[in-house]
Amino acid sequence: MLQRPTLRDVLEAKRTIRPYLYRTPLYNYPLLSDLVGCDLFVKLERHQPIGAFKVRGGINLLAHLSDEEKRRGVICATVGNTGQSLAYAAHLFSVRCMIVMPVEANPNKAAAIRQWGAEVMYHGRYWNESDRYAAQIAEEEGYRHVRGGNEPLLIAGVATETLEILEDQPDIEVILVPAGGGSGVSGACIVAKAIDPAIQVYAVQMERAASLYLSWKQGRPTEVPCQSWAEGINSGMPDSLPLEILCALLDDFILVGDDETWEAVWHYIEQTRNLVEGGGAATLAAAIKIKDRLRNRKVAVIASGGNPENLIVEKMRQALATR
Repeated sequence: MLQRPTLRDVLEAKRTIRPYLYRTPLYNYPLLSDLVGCDLFVKLERHQPIGAFKVRGGINLLAHLSDEEKRRGVICATVGNTGQSLAYAAHLFSVRCMIVMPVEANPNKAAAIRQWGAEVMYHGRYWNESDRYAAQIAEEEGYRHVRGGNEPLLIAGVATETLEILEDQPDIEVILVPAGGGSGVSGACIVAKAIDPAIQVYAVQMERAASLYLSWKQGRPTEVPCQSWAEGINSGMPDSLPLEILCALLDDFILVGDDETWEAVWHYIEQTRNLVEGGGAATLAAAIKIKDRLRNRKVAVIASGGNPENLIVEKMRQALATR
């Protein structure tokens, strides 16, 4: 059985990643606060070197691998940010890295992975199909297979973003976290509930890729098709460890639509001058959706990354072409 990370593990992860990463900002934007009707703070993980929060987990994981595991190399499946995280960390620690992506994966994210020296191959239409293939390759060729959600060290690493939020604003009452495979939101639950059980943590997922939500509701892993454009939180099947943590600690789950999330992307561009990917903008979409519940409270939303999905890239190209 996998060991659930603790706050002590997160504090150790903070010490481990400190030499490699800057602290990301937590900004209060009055226009967004007015929009939601609360005191809203945004954790901008787009300022990480790979443009997303996942790098915290990748560095913490690879820093703790044995010499034998580093010699074998690592492999994982990804739709983008997890792969960039692992590739960046592998570059830091001189470890061979293989990344498996769905056949229709974002080419810009694939290029971003390759820039750190990782090898990229394509298999399957959805992440869960790519992951099963990565596990097969690991078995055949000896790689250390990294499955994001079922890696306690990775969860502890990404949980440092929530630790930073509460260090900067200790009186935060609600934290909204994007949820794909569940590593980020399970880490948020571990930190928030250890510091103050009264802090509420809400997971946010897309209506058209709601595997983690359905799994949380039913108390068991449930596989569903990924049909949302917000690829960063498209995960066909959640991992067991994050699901276990969420079933024990999560306060609520909010589903948002594709159009609501697209509108949130533009709120960020227009009102903060930040490009936030759909997976990261989903938390703002959720805050707007449940603003009556959040009114007059102190709320943090995690904008988990700034690596634009195919839809955002195409719409921006169209806009530039009409200038």
